[in-house]
Amino acid sequence: MLGRRAFIAALVLLVGAVGAKAGSEARSARTLSAQGLAKVSDYIRNEIVTGKIPGAILLLQQHGKPVYYENFGVRDVATESSMSADTIFRLYSMSKPITSVMAMMLVEEGKLALEDAVAKYIPAFADMKVGVEKKAEDGKVSLALEPLQRPVTIKDLLRHTAGLPYGSSGGGAVRELYAAANLFNGDVSNADFVAKLAALPLAEQPGTLWDYGFATDVLGRVVEVISGKTLLQFEKERLLDPLGMTETAFYVTDPAKFPRIAEPMPDDRNINATTPVRDIRRPAIWQSGGAGLVGTVGDYARFAQMLLNGGSYEGRRYLKPETIALMASDHVGPETKIARDQSYYPGGSSGFGLGFAVRTSVPPGTSWPLGEYRWDGVGGTFFFIDPEDDLFGIFMVQTPSQRGRIQLALKTLIYQAMGR
Repeated sequence: MLGRRAFIAALVLLVGAVGAKAGSEARSARTLSAQGLAKVSDYIRNEIVTGKIPGAILLLQQHGKPVYYENFGVRDVATESSMSADTIFRLYSMSKPITSVMAMMLVEEGKLALEDAVAKYIPAFADMKVGVEKKAEDGKVSLALEPLQRPVTIKDLLRHTAGLPYGSSGGGAVRELYAAANLFNGDVSNADFVAKLAALPLAEQPGTLWDYGFATDVLGRVVEVISGKTLLQFEKERLLDPLGMTETAFYVTDPAKFPRIAEPMPDDRNINATTPVRDIRRPAIWQSGGAGLVGTVGDYARFAQMLLNGGSYEGRRYLKPETIALMASDHVGPETKIARDQSYYPGGSSGFGLGFAVRTSVPPGTSWPLGEYRWDGVGGTFFFIDPEDDLFGIFMVQTPSQRGRIQLALKTLIYQAMGR
């Protein structure tokens, strides 16, 4: 009985009271089988028992109510503190949908337009050039700078067609420049960060290639310019505080909360060869709209439910349903003639909208729903929203090295539990 009461209390703490969708669409949605969900639980427990992750949280919410919620393992193997609903995770790129929503609020208000040139708000973007590799007769490669064929737009920032990649060694001359600029390791304001970025060349002409990178960080600066506030101030005023996302921020500033922070395994603390996971206990200036937020599963559940509800939550509207529909539509489809980089993270069965990957075809061997939209973070967290089944899922974990494998396996098991 005590265990059952604790479980119910955790769910109340986690998501509060949210209204279910009404109508035939919700009634006809598929349900999750107990047998299928048992396999989901077994999979996560095995990841912990075999030492791949310290712990995790999985929430599946359908028709506005949790249908599956479980804490697994520990937050940190060093402290052996049990995973719980108030555990704080590094969200990394799950920050991007939140920043995108803030921008679309400004679009609805007429203060921003998708076709606006970024240079309207950040003048340095008017002078940017595109870096093009040229090979001489002797085989030496040099980087030539060519003028923009058209301006970088707000839509380019939202759909990652701005030519602003994350830097990488061996990824080409422009990416080498981005890597050498050490952009992730500075402690600067969003204004200073974007100024550093604007001094580098774009990797390709705007609107020609889906190329994942710093575009949403630039979008966060645009939000600051228009609102006259820091990104966090604007987010708290317009989204975080009204939604009740009280644990979502860019850093954990209260030492009393430090024990609640989830940590990866000791040998799994690097995002790549040169970048360790962020120390979110250290207050800093940079508020990265693309990768900076931290938060709890309950906070992100409120955000996800708002999206699934078509832009409203507990009687308050944040975006119009048609705006959510626009964001969850493919904006890099074949008709756009936009190419995809070699690592195209959404995968072959998905396009990309204004802040999310969007399911556009059914992967072979599955019956996953069309219209599902989603994104994840390099620290291991991921979420998905399935409008057809009036369902969303959030998985919270800190494991940079295991994230892709676990995400695919879990999504497969979850949809199998729905008979898909």
